[in-house]
Amino acid sequence: MTSRQLCLRTTALIVVAGLASFATPVASADDLGVDPQTPGPIQVAPAPTSDNADPIAVAACSQFASVLDGSSSYYGDFADSFEGSDYRDPAVASSNVTGRTALRESAALAMRAADTPGLSADIAQPMRVWSLGATKLLVKMGLRMSGEGLNSTATEMNNQATKVQEACAAAGTHA
Repeated sequence: MTSRQLCLRTTALIVVAGLASFATPVASADDLGVDPQTPGPIQVAPAPTSDNADPIAVAACSQFASVLDGSSSYYGDFADSFEGSDYRDPAVASSNVTGRTALRESAALAMRAADTPGLSADIAQPMRVWSLGATKLLVKMGLRMSGEGLNSTATEMNNQATKVQEACAAAGTHA
């Protein structure tokens, strides 16, 4: 085997290993003991919808609202820990992994909501663009990009979320 062939095989192995590391799920165990001081889950009453609301829009917009709640919480934790620090900080590294995981799940759920059969394109299209933005943001976080690169993508996502919320309101529901 020539050195060129060896180099090509080594490069291919490194590329495959790198791609596989992105596909590996990240999980951590929950504490076995439950702290009795910890409050239980928050009960949230569903937001009212108009009497003539499109049931398809109600389902998709409700799912997207849940996506926004979860992703904003986890990304917000990352953004707070990242402010005034860098990726070498263990708190930033931990919240980066958690935030990326939440964004990956949120992107999939948002795309699923956008693909609801019969959903108006006015609602579905900004959901899809938001989902792509979430994917873009998690890649930027994985590449450990600077705050401004992250902020611009988060701003794009916020603009798309606003478009979804406006379209859902026009359909008689909320997001």
